[in-house]
Amino acid sequence: MNKSSILIKDVPMEERPRERFLKYGPASLSNEELISIILHTGTVNTSVKDVAIAILKKYGGIRHLKDATIHSLCEIKGISKAKSISLLAAIELGKRACETNVIEQKIKISNSIDAYKFFSKYIVGDDRENFMVIFLDNQQRYISHKIMFKGTINKAEIHERDIFKNALLENSNKIIVMHNHPSGVLTPSVSDDEVTRRLASSASLLNIILLDHIIVGETDYYSYVEEGRLKYE
Repeated sequence: MNKSSILIKDVPMEERPRERFLKYGPASLSNEELISIILHTGTVNTSVKDVAIAILKKYGGIRHLKDATIHSLCEIKGISKAKSISLLAAIELGKRACETNVIEQKIKISNSIDAYKFFSKYIVGDDRENFMVIFLDNQQRYISHKIMFKGTINKAEIHERDIFKNALLENSNKIIVMHNHPSGVLTPSVSDDEVTRRLASSASLLNIILLDHIIVGETDYYSYVEEGRLKYE
């Protein structure tokens, strides 16, 4: 065992993460302590705190932990597939808890900037194209969003029938579609233009309005509406 590694059982009871959580609340714990609680145990030769520190080091801090995968986590000594699943489940719950605020507030998506600000985080950073649909009511208030298609590094196969089936089920008559370009180049492709035309045409037949098609990157976006390439009555 690493001489510098201190096992949880060797830490005074009142200083252990769970005990401090109960006494002082979660805000009093460091990032590695919170991760330690989720992982529960380390290994025979490695303390759970050292495993937690190794996780944060691998991803460059808590901010990029959202990019973790089962495969990349299992590369860390002391992390099994079961521990990876527990950690990723906790991260997903955190995402959904934040998302609940959007749902409860029934936010109004007034423009492309709003859509980018609230929803790009769900697909930016993936090394594959993700095609997401944001479903809105007649007042452009948020109903739900869904990543409907995943593709390769430069293409996602889009089926408009599935999009509008979901819109009808959600009682949504206004939608925004959004996808990422893993390359970082936001200029629409010929395929992007064709998808936009198809969706706008199909939407009009169903009395659904395609409000925008937005291509997103890490720090910027391309909007068909802002560029004057998509209009609606």
